[in-house]
Amino acid sequence: MKKRAAAAILVLAIAFASAAYAQDGRDDVLVSYLGPEGTYTEEAAQYFFENGEILLPRETVNEAIADVLEGRADHAVIPQENTLGGAVVNYLDALIAAEGVYVVGEVVLPISQTLMGVPGAALSDIKTVCSHAQGLTQSAAWRAANLPDAVTMEMSSTAAAASYTAERQDKSIAAVAAPGAAALYGLEVLAENVQITDANKTRFYILSREPLEEALTRAVFVTTCEGSLIDDVIAAIRDAGLELVALHDRPEGSALGVYHYAIEVEDDSGITDDQIESVCASGHTRFAGRFDMTEKR
Repeated sequence: MKKRAAAAILVLAIAFASAAYAQDGRDDVLVSYLGPEGTYTEEAAQYFFENGEILLPRETVNEAIADVLEGRADHAVIPQENTLGGAVVNYLDALIAAEGVYVVGEVVLPISQTLMGVPGAALSDIKTVCSHAQGLTQSAAWRAANLPDAVTMEMSSTAAAASYTAERQDKSIAAVAAPGAAALYGLEVLAENVQITDANKTRFYILSREPLEEALTRAVFVTTCEGSLIDDVIAAIRDAGLELVALHDRPEGSALGVYHYAIEVEDDSGITDDQIESVCASGHTRFAGRFDMTEKR
């Protein structure tokens, strides 16, 4: 049911995007995402977009968002939060800074981290494990038990770690990445499910330059205020009949005690324009999109 709802939302988002980008003279729907190929972000994009959209891997989340802001893509897909690693703070910062883009969808993806190396490598050979910071965090307990002497190397994405491992052709180097990256980069699986728990999940936002207007079940707001004032924002959310789903704070950068807050809320009956206006009435809160959540099983 939720997958069908997400598909319906996508059709509406595409309609908005088509109108917004008609001046570009292109018919294809372009979707930028954190690449390279073989990332979990690509998997989330493939799950959400099913109608022949063209997926464009980018080296950074900032580049993917810039594609949307500057009209080179209709949508961007970015990671947002992981069960084990928490909010991905640099991606959260990019979203907070990106006034002019809106969240129009959310995908929750189960994450099964896999340790992979070059053909012929064995666990006993591994001296260096590379991955995205989240992959390293999620596999920390497994590595402590099985590769206690291996050092870590942080990469821009799990797929970048797999690509690096393949390029080096060194049996002492392994990558923690999505299972599909092994075949994509010619690597062999050394161990499956190296994350701490099978409940490991990441949620991804689908971004567009145009917000959806329907009374959908979730919304995101960005608030900038002193920490002492966030209670007033939460009270406004409750007074509007909304439930708090997530709240992440990031330093505003100009003074101690001032923060940007990314706030996700929910109302199963559908979030109305009146509710959004009520939350934004304080003057330091902006609406950043309305959407439904879909989860891959």
